[in-house]
Amino acid sequence: MFQANNDEAKSMATAATGPESFPSTHWSVVLAAEQGSSPAAQAALEKLCRAYWYPLYVYVRRRGYSPEDAQDLTQSFFERLLERDLLAELRPAGARFRSFLLHAMKNLLASEWTRAHAAKRGGASAIVSLEEVDPEAHYAQEAADTDSPDAAFERRWAGAVLQQALERLRQEQVAAGKEALFDCLADSLTGAAPSQPHAQLAGKLGLSEAAVKMTIHRLRQRYGELLRLEVAQTVVTPAEIDEEPRHLLRALART
Repeated sequence: MFQANNDEAKSMATAATGPESFPSTHWSVVLAAEQGSSPAAQAALEKLCRAYWYPLYVYVRRRGYSPEDAQDLTQSFFERLLERDLLAELRPAGARFRSFLLHAMKNLLASEWTRAHAAKRGGASAIVSLEEVDPEAHYAQEAADTDSPDAAFERRWAGAVLQQALERLRQEQVAAGKEALFDCLADSLTGAAPSQPHAQLAGKLGLSEAAVKMTIHRLRQRYGELLRLEVAQTVVTPAEIDEEPRHLLRALART
């Protein structure tokens, strides 16, 4: 799980609340299409589902469902979402994708539909193969905590958003021919403290210690920019784009 120290959290929150404006994003495209069959809206919805299915799986497990039932329910939920019938539950206010998913899943678990119509895993319309991903192995590896189902969802959601931004940063560095450099410095971007002293990293990379510090600083700045872009995909208004990174950091900071 991603854990940010105070300095890093402030840096990311600052970078993620800059003055830039954003065009239509994944979730706003879905909302604009409402329950229509726009190819762009469907593609945007599928991308969001692939990125953010795991926090819902954790939520269902924390509600006391077995691993098998949690996989069935999570898979069924996203199948129904992609078929767009769950979008009828949207309200004009509270349009954040995060809030919508949790609200819709709560409604689903409260209905008898979950018991009578849970789809089998591995269906043809599955957005992600849970057999291949093995979510329970991931779940079992996480440190035990006493989070409520809602808090567990929020914490995993924050981790998923931050991980998406980190992966986008890695892809940029790979495209620039800097994969080895990024892999060496990645812990310095996401951990509470670098796994190795700057001087040791400098020796490995053949750079000066000052150059390593500057590179880390620049990568963290870019990470913050990409975090803002990732957040923008799940909200609609500029005010939400500004507030959401702070919410993510609060979710991760809760004990």
